[in-house]
Amino acid sequence: MSALRDWLRSQPSLTGTPPALDTERLPASPVTLFEEWIHQAAAAGVAEPHAATLATVDSDGVPDARTLIVKNVDDRGWAFASTRSSAKGGQLAVHPVAALAFWWQPVMRAVRVRGSVHAASADDTAADLAARSEAARRDVADGDWALWRIEATRVEFWQGSIDRRHTRVVYEREGGPFAAPSYRIDRMRA
Repeated sequence: MSALRDWLRSQPSLTGTPPALDTERLPASPVTLFEEWIHQAAAAGVAEPHAATLATVDSDGVPDARTLIVKNVDDRGWAFASTRSSAKGGQLAVHPVAALAFWWQPVMRAVRVRGSVHAASADDTAADLAARSEAARRDVADGDWALWRIEATRVEFWQGSIDRRHTRVVYEREGGPFAAPSYRIDRMRA
Protein backbone atom coordinates (compact mmCIF):
# COMPACT_ATOMS: atom_id res chain seq x y z
CA MET A 1 0.00 0.00 0.00
CA SER A 2 1.08 3.53 -0.72
CA ALA A 3 1.60 5.83 2.24
CA LEU A 4 0.24 8.72 0.16
CA ARG A 5 -2.84 6.68 -0.79
CA ASP A 6 -3.52 5.89 2.85
CA TRP A 7 -3.00 9.51 3.86
CA LEU A 8 -5.29 10.78 1.10
CA ARG A 9 -8.04 8.37 2.11
CA SER A 10 -7.75 9.46 5.75
CA GLN A 11 -8.34 13.15 5.02
CA PRO A 12 -11.74 14.56 6.03
CA SER A 13 -14.10 15.65 3.30
CA LEU A 14 -17.29 17.68 3.24
CA THR A 15 -16.47 19.51 6.43
CA GLY A 16 -18.33 22.73 5.69
CA THR A 17 -21.79 23.95 6.55
CA PRO A 18 -24.12 24.42 3.58
CA PRO A 19 -26.73 27.17 3.61
CA ALA A 20 -30.36 26.18 3.23
CA LEU A 21 -31.40 25.39 -0.33
CA ASP A 22 -35.07 25.47 -1.30
CA THR A 23 -35.30 23.52 -4.55
CA GLU A 24 -38.98 24.47 -4.85
CA ARG A 25 -38.08 28.16 -5.26
CA LEU A 26 -35.28 28.19 -7.83
CA PRO A 27 -34.89 31.25 -10.04
CA ALA A 28 -35.43 30.91 -13.80
CA SER A 29 -31.89 32.13 -14.54
CA PRO A 30 -28.67 30.47 -13.43
CA VAL A 31 -27.12 33.94 -13.21
CA THR A 32 -29.55 34.85 -10.44
CA LEU A 33 -28.77 31.67 -8.48
CA PHE A 34 -25.02 32.16 -9.06
CA GLU A 35 -25.19 35.70 -7.68
CA GLU A 36 -27.03 34.44 -4.59
CA TRP A 37 -24.53 31.62 -4.04
CA ILE A 38 -21.37 33.70 -4.53
CA HIS A 39 -22.64 36.32 -2.08
CA GLN A 40 -23.46 33.58 0.45
CA ALA A 41 -19.97 32.12 -0.03
CA ALA A 42 -18.35 35.51 0.58
CA ALA A 43 -20.53 36.13 3.64
CA ALA A 44 -19.44 32.75 5.03
CA GLY A 45 -15.81 33.78 4.73
CA VAL A 46 -14.81 31.93 1.57
CA ALA A 47 -11.52 33.45 0.45
CA GLU A 48 -11.59 34.75 -3.12
CA PRO A 49 -15.01 33.36 -4.06
CA HIS A 50 -14.54 34.86 -7.55
CA ALA A 51 -11.60 32.53 -8.25
CA ALA A 52 -12.38 29.60 -10.53
CA THR A 53 -10.61 26.92 -12.50
CA LEU A 54 -10.91 27.52 -16.24
CA ALA A 55 -10.49 24.48 -18.50
CA THR A 56 -9.76 24.88 -22.21
CA VAL A 57 -8.63 22.48 -24.92
CA ASP A 58 -5.25 22.69 -26.62
CA SER A 59 -4.57 22.12 -30.34
CA ASP A 60 -4.06 18.38 -29.71
CA GLY A 61 -7.46 18.10 -28.00
CA VAL A 62 -5.90 17.77 -24.54
CA PRO A 63 -7.64 19.57 -21.65
CA ASP A 64 -5.70 22.32 -19.89
CA ALA A 65 -6.77 24.02 -16.66
CA ARG A 66 -5.69 27.01 -14.60
CA THR A 67 -7.09 29.22 -11.86
CA LEU A 68 -8.20 32.76 -12.64
CA ILE A 69 -10.48 35.51 -11.40
CA VAL A 70 -13.93 35.83 -12.95
CA LYS A 71 -14.56 39.48 -13.88
CA ASN A 72 -18.34 39.55 -14.28
CA VAL A 73 -21.38 37.34 -14.62
CA ASP A 74 -24.48 38.54 -16.40
CA ASP A 75 -26.90 37.42 -19.11
CA ARG A 76 -24.08 37.69 -21.65
CA GLY A 77 -22.00 35.08 -19.82
CA TRP A 78 -19.19 34.45 -17.35
CA ALA A 79 -16.40 36.93 -18.13
CA PHE A 80 -12.65 36.43 -17.68
CA ALA A 81 -9.61 38.16 -19.16
CA SER A 82 -6.01 37.56 -20.15
CA THR A 83 -3.63 38.22 -22.99
CA ARG A 84 -4.37 36.81 -26.40
CA SER A 85 -0.75 35.59 -26.50
CA SER A 86 -1.24 33.42 -23.39
CA ALA A 87 -1.71 29.65 -23.59
CA LYS A 88 -5.42 30.07 -22.88
CA GLY A 89 -5.70 32.77 -25.55
CA GLY A 90 -4.13 30.50 -28.16
CA GLN A 91 -6.30 27.57 -27.11
CA LEU A 92 -9.49 29.64 -27.27
CA ALA A 93 -8.53 30.86 -30.75
CA VAL A 94 -8.46 27.22 -31.95
CA HIS A 95 -11.23 25.73 -29.77
CA PRO A 96 -13.58 28.47 -28.50
CA VAL A 97 -15.13 26.37 -25.73
CA ALA A 98 -14.40 26.24 -22.02
CA ALA A 99 -15.57 25.15 -18.61
CA LEU A 100 -15.36 26.94 -15.27
CA ALA A 101 -15.41 25.29 -11.85
CA PHE A 102 -15.93 27.14 -8.57
CA TRP A 103 -15.34 25.32 -5.24
CA TRP A 104 -16.49 26.96 -2.03
CA GLN A 105 -15.47 24.41 0.61
CA PRO A 106 -16.70 26.19 3.77
CA VAL A 107 -20.26 26.09 2.39
CA MET A 108 -19.91 22.70 0.64
CA ARG A 109 -20.90 24.17 -2.71
CA ALA A 110 -19.55 24.02 -6.24
CA VAL A 111 -20.68 25.56 -9.51
CA ARG A 112 -19.76 24.22 -12.94
CA VAL A 113 -20.25 26.29 -16.11
CA ARG A 114 -19.59 25.15 -19.66
CA GLY A 115 -20.23 26.49 -23.12
CA SER A 116 -18.87 28.38 -26.07
CA VAL A 117 -16.48 31.30 -25.62
CA HIS A 118 -16.81 34.64 -27.40
CA ALA A 119 -14.60 37.70 -27.34
CA ALA A 120 -16.21 40.67 -25.63
CA SER A 121 -16.64 43.95 -27.47
CA ALA A 122 -13.65 46.24 -27.93
CA ASP A 123 -15.26 48.72 -25.51
CA ASP A 124 -15.78 46.08 -22.80
CA THR A 125 -12.23 44.81 -23.27
CA ALA A 126 -10.81 48.34 -23.05
CA ALA A 127 -12.83 49.01 -19.89
CA ASP A 128 -11.54 45.81 -18.30
CA LEU A 129 -7.94 46.69 -19.14
CA ALA A 130 -8.44 50.23 -17.81
CA ALA A 131 -9.66 48.78 -14.49
CA ARG A 132 -6.30 47.05 -13.94
CA SER A 133 -3.53 48.78 -12.05
CA GLU A 134 -1.24 51.09 -14.00
CA ALA A 135 1.65 48.68 -13.49
CA ALA A 136 -0.39 45.74 -14.77
CA ARG A 137 -1.50 47.73 -17.82
CA ARG A 138 2.14 48.50 -18.68
CA ASP A 139 2.87 44.76 -18.89
CA VAL A 140 0.29 44.26 -21.66
CA ALA A 141 1.33 44.81 -25.25
CA ASP A 142 -0.96 46.97 -27.39
CA GLY A 143 -3.93 44.95 -28.60
CA ASP A 144 -2.97 41.83 -26.63
CA TRP A 145 -5.56 42.16 -23.83
CA ALA A 146 -8.78 40.20 -24.27
CA LEU A 147 -11.99 39.87 -22.31
CA TRP A 148 -13.91 36.69 -23.09
CA ARG A 149 -17.30 35.39 -22.03
CA ILE A 150 -18.46 31.83 -21.66
CA GLU A 151 -21.97 31.68 -23.08
CA ALA A 152 -23.17 28.86 -20.88
CA THR A 153 -25.06 25.92 -22.31
CA ARG A 154 -25.01 24.10 -18.96
CA VAL A 155 -24.66 25.41 -15.42
CA GLU A 156 -24.66 22.96 -12.55
CA PHE A 157 -24.99 23.97 -8.90
CA TRP A 158 -23.84 21.26 -6.48
CA GLN A 159 -24.48 21.32 -2.77
CA GLY A 160 -22.78 18.67 -0.70
CA SER A 161 -24.32 16.86 2.20
CA ILE A 162 -22.51 15.01 4.97
CA ASP A 163 -24.88 12.06 4.49
CA ARG A 164 -23.78 12.01 0.82
CA ARG A 165 -27.26 12.94 -0.41
CA HIS A 166 -25.83 15.75 -2.53
CA THR A 167 -28.14 18.09 -4.40
CA ARG A 168 -27.52 19.08 -8.02
CA VAL A 169 -29.44 21.86 -9.72
CA VAL A 170 -28.90 21.89 -13.48
CA TYR A 171 -29.75 24.61 -15.97
CA GLU A 172 -29.42 23.72 -19.65
CA ARG A 173 -29.81 25.88 -22.74
CA GLU A 174 -30.54 24.65 -26.22
CA GLY A 175 -30.69 27.58 -28.61
CA GLY A 176 -32.95 29.89 -26.61
CA PRO A 177 -33.25 30.85 -22.95
CA PHE A 178 -32.40 28.38 -20.22
CA ALA A 179 -34.91 25.63 -19.67
CA ALA A 180 -36.60 25.47 -16.30
CA PRO A 181 -34.03 24.21 -13.82
CA SER A 182 -34.13 20.58 -12.92
CA TYR A 183 -32.77 19.18 -9.73
CA ARG A 184 -31.96 15.82 -8.31
CA ILE A 185 -30.56 14.48 -5.10
CA ASP A 186 -27.58 12.29 -5.80
CA ARG A 187 -27.00 9.35 -3.52
CA MET A 188 -23.28 8.70 -3.45
CA ARG A 189 -21.24 6.16 -1.56
CA ALA A 190 -18.61 7.45 0.86
